[in-house]
Amino acid sequence: MVRFFSFLIMFCVSLWLPTLATSTPDERGAFIALAKKGWVYELRTAMWKHDPLVPPIVINGRDLSGASLCVVGEKPHPRTSAVLDTFRALMADVFGKPLPLRYAGPGIAQCGTGRIVYIRLYSDRPPHVDFNTDLRHMDRVYAFGLPKGRDQAVLSPAQAQTFFGRHGRATHVLVKQPAPGRTTPLEDTFYASILIEELYQTFTFGMDILHFDRNETFLSKLEEFPVNLRNLPWGSAGYMEGLLQSNPSGLCRFDVFMLHALAEAPVERTNSDEFLDFISADFDNIEAETTKMMSNPDYAEILDAGCRIVAQ
Repeated sequence: MVRFFSFLIMFCVSLWLPTLATSTPDERGAFIALAKKGWVYELRTAMWKHDPLVPPIVINGRDLSGASLCVVGEKPHPRTSAVLDTFRALMADVFGKPLPLRYAGPGIAQCGTGRIVYIRLYSDRPPHVDFNTDLRHMDRVYAFGLPKGRDQAVLSPAQAQTFFGRHGRATHVLVKQPAPGRTTPLEDTFYASILIEELYQTFTFGMDILHFDRNETFLSKLEEFPVNLRNLPWGSAGYMEGLLQSNPSGLCRFDVFMLHALAEAPVERTNSDEFLDFISADFDNIEAETTKMMSNPDYAEILDAGCRIVAQ
């Protein structure tokens, strides 16, 4: 599955957990190592056009706390709504700020401006035209400097891009959802999984973490085992099953731990060694808050019971 963040000046970057555990040396080491892989990175420019009027880019996982979600395209399927509402509740609980949501119709022009994450939902073929119409509207509002006459492709059933322009930043999420009507258990799990992944990465600025050992259980939703699904239709059972084997279907304990770390870290940049220093120094407090959160059944909708807790 291809997912990416696009940082433009231009930058292109691309269930319930019943078992609770206290911090152990193994868990501490594994969590800090994963945090380093997923959050401590440098933005590498793929400059299409340098714009000196774009403000300096600062990556901080708290930047979108208290923002709003604006859904366009199709109305949310009940399965989509359940994931969105549970994620919003979790974010409000961790960050202490509501995450409002509204449906604005077919296009993003009705969403307004400000600290908004735009989410386009579709259930049929990839909406290439609507996707690029969204991006061009965002470019007019935020002045990203998108190349004229060049469309972007829909590369996967779910993808997210964060753009930085002269007039601020904005995030666009494009995600496939179930078609209207009843769904199979496979569809339920698949469509929830890809939406959870995009929401989590969008709101935390975490990056993908390659996971090569099939014998090692996943610790994070950000981990991905490479799979080749290139010739399979996105709506096919083979594609869904293959993608679900590439990473957890929901958020792991580590992922909730990182939400608390991001919410509390007294640092300007969360893609920094200073962020790791904070996690190490305050690990036990963050871990205790995570344990409390994991015991709340209200969040079972977006958690994955198959994630491993280290050294139980």
